[in-house]
Amino acid sequence: MMSSYEGLAASYDALTTDVGYEKRADFLEKLFRRSRIPVHTVLDLACGTGTMTWLLTDRGYELIGVDGSEEMLAAAMEKSGQVEGIPPIFLHQSMPQLDLYGTVDAAICCLDSLNYLTRPADVQRTFRRLHLFIAPGGPLVFDINTVAKLAALDGQVFLDETEDTYCVWRTEYHRGLCTYYMDLFDRRRDGAWQRELEIHRQRAYTTEELTGWLRAAGFNDIRTWGDGKLRRPTENEQRIYFSCIRE
Repeated sequence: MMSSYEGLAASYDALTTDVGYEKRADFLEKLFRRSRIPVHTVLDLACGTGTMTWLLTDRGYELIGVDGSEEMLAAAMEKSGQVEGIPPIFLHQSMPQLDLYGTVDAAICCLDSLNYLTRPADVQRTFRRLHLFIAPGGPLVFDINTVAKLAALDGQVFLDETEDTYCVWRTEYHRGLCTYYMDLFDRRRDGAWQRELEIHRQRAYTTEELTGWLRAAGFNDIRTWGDGKLRRPTENEQRIYFSCIRE
């Protein structure tokens, strides 16, 4: 059994072609405009394979990509040379142990990465670390899978496949914790299939919990948005965006 994303890193992009990164980047830029300072340098926390990192780089921002998976960072760095602009800096760090050399104008944490922090204390520590490294007046933008979405996943089975990858994953939800059991089959160069098992876990957090922790860490103007929409989340929203300003 492998740790999260160790085996999935090589197949992640192929299995997530429906994410809609361009539209999500458009939405991030709309929320950047709420900043009280000009946004030029951006931290992409839990950047994964760096798709959003490079996309924002191509739009003229200077990026620092941070991720806890060496395999995902390796995939991110392989994308160098695809865009104009100053290449991103990539750092191997966990979210609660974020440690930058200076401040950034804004920070993002995309695609429910925060849910992977299954200990509330780690979320609180991550917010405090972000407050330390975002310049005063700069925005923090992140999105989460909602409690309703994760609870509804209990007992579900899903299949994702490409020509060379076959991924079956089943889910369990218990007391706020959603566990994904992922069987990943990759076709090797000799035509044989290699199987890996990964276990991923996400914690469901309420809007009230996260808002309170953000405020305690020193963020204000805390707002929630629908999935890529400049409107309040609906009752059954599957993904919620947060935006806030560093005091």
